Amino acid sequence: MSEQPTEKKPAPATPESGRTPPPPHGLKRVVDEIVDGSLLVTVLAVVLALFFGAILIIVSDEEVRGTFSYFFSAPGDALSASWAAVGEAYGALFRGAIWNPDSSWNVATAIGPFSETLTEATPLLLGGLAIGLAFRAGLFNIGGQGQLIMGAICAAAVGFSLEGPVVVAAVLSVLAGIAGGALYGALVGFLKARTGAHEVIVTIMLNYVAVSFLVWLITTDAVKNHERYEPLSKSVSEAAELPRLLSWLPEGGGSLRLHTGLLIAIAAVFFCRWLLNRSTLGFELRAVGANPSAARTAGMSVGKGQIMAMLISGGLMGIVGATQVLGTANANNALTPSIDAGLGFTAITVALLGRASPVGTVFAAILFGALQAGGRAMQASAGISLELVTVLQALIVLFVAAPPLVRGIFRLKGAGGSEAALASKGWNG
Repeated sequence: MSEQPTEKKPAPATPESGRTPPPPHGLKRVVDEIVDGSLLVTVLAVVLALFFGAILIIVSDEEVRGTFSYFFSAPGDALSASWAAVGEAYGALFRGAIWNPDSSWNVATAIGPFSETLTEATPLLLGGLAIGLAFRAGLFNIGGQGQLIMGAICAAAVGFSLEGPVVVAAVLSVLAGIAGGALYGALVGFLKARTGAHEVIVTIMLNYVAVSFLVWLITTDAVKNHERYEPLSKSVSEAAELPRLLSWLPEGGGSLRLHTGLLIAIAAVFFCRWLLNRSTLGFELRAVGANPSAARTAGMSVGKGQIMAMLISGGLMGIVGATQVLGTANANNALTPSIDAGLGFTAITVALLGRASPVGTVFAAILFGALQAGGRAMQASAGISLELVTVLQALIVLFVAAPPLVRGIFRLKGAGGSEAALASKGWNG
């Protein structure tokens, strides 16, 4: 009996074979579509989110809902009441985030809202840069929370013990935060490169490790603040605190929370842009993220690129942790169980909205910072729940992640996000 011919398996895609690799699936494909989306779609996504936010404001207002009970007999009442409610809410959002025209006679009070926006945007900018850098290397860093916490712990440990001048104590504390986050991130890259462990699973698990370690640490005798009943560490020394930038302004400048963490964030933007666009390492990171097989064929070390990407990403998240302890995020300048304040996950949305670009991340962080700062004013003056801010952020990311939906609503011509993303990666079908 003759042997049955065996079916030949297709050869793996290589640059020499002239065939392109198959398109990515799952999480990586979604991220590629968002990162490679158009700027117009991003702007329109924000507009759509504000529109649906306005609908939520109208629906949640009992008086406005009452005017719709007789809409067909007097439609003007419902429309004017809706416009007034939305205008009051978004007006309060603007006054709380950008500028308060009623206080223009007082410089410190007038610029206070925008300084608060920048204060809220500082950790978001650093976190967005961290996650975006990992995106460019083809990695999805879900471990921002853990890296932030480890950075905060290391920064606080140095801040406890140093009483020297600010130039020494604050700088060393920030560097300790960078080291803590970088090492925690590099661990993920090492496991990914050496064992093939998926970075999403590893980072999620390490988040739990970091949270549990923090909760235990602030209960130990060496760290716990014995003068307080709640779980709280000792405060860092005054010399280790980040100086405030606007304390020199008269009539209220000392109350403005903006600190030198903003300058660190600006420096990080220039560093990331130089790294990705001008350096050899940045080229390797982008090559590994675009096509690991081609990068390996070209002689690049994919494992080294993954480790370096996670090390730098973790270091940037470590700065976020340092600013949480050394800055003005909490009045005690101490470690608390909620020191991360959800920044590790909010940074993911900022990076997606900024399309993993350093410049785009700046605008995304300012937008989210404005929503956070203005949301408090909107709640105080217009009675709108602060949860609306979270809904707006979620809607923005939802529409950014669905370019065909945005293009369909606004009847835009051109390829959707999926086709454009795949074409940019060299996948043709």
